[in-house]
Amino acid sequence: MRLALFQPDIPQNLGAAIRLGACLGVPLDVIEPCGFPLDDRSIRRAAMDYAARAEVRRHAGWGGFLSQNRGRIVLFTTRGAAPFLDFAFRPDDVLLFGRESAGVPDEVHDAAGARLYIPLAEGARSLNVVVAAAMALTEALRRTNGFPTPPGSG
Repeated sequence: MRLALFQPDIPQNLGAAIRLGACLGVPLDVIEPCGFPLDDRSIRRAAMDYAARAEVRRHAGWGGFLSQNRGRIVLFTTRGAAPFLDFAFRPDDVLLFGRESAGVPDEVHDAAGARLYIPLAEGARSLNVVVAAAMALTEALRRTNGFPTPPGSG
């Protein structure tokens, strides 16, 4: 399982995604360009001391990501075809989330093996990207029995 962010706009969200991946043992792909410099202090502050534990792969663009990706791309989008709670996740899935300001372009939609949405209350537009990623990753790891084993439990 992998988490991927497409051209993130907000450094604090990238920092939170780095921390999320580090805590759950899930690698993170960052598809550039980002809307901020990747050495931004805000990223380090949001990731706290988890950045050293995280596995982060940077890709110069969408084409670079596609050429290195080996899993099924599962795109989370407000234009999704099915709710994520009904989806059969696989351990090799890449959970992809778009830009906070614009989502993803049609070419990314077209490349996805699945397009999912998170059901929201009427009138709500969208969740914060890392909140959505945490919800999706939790369900995907639960379904694939992919959560890390806590120390001393096995």
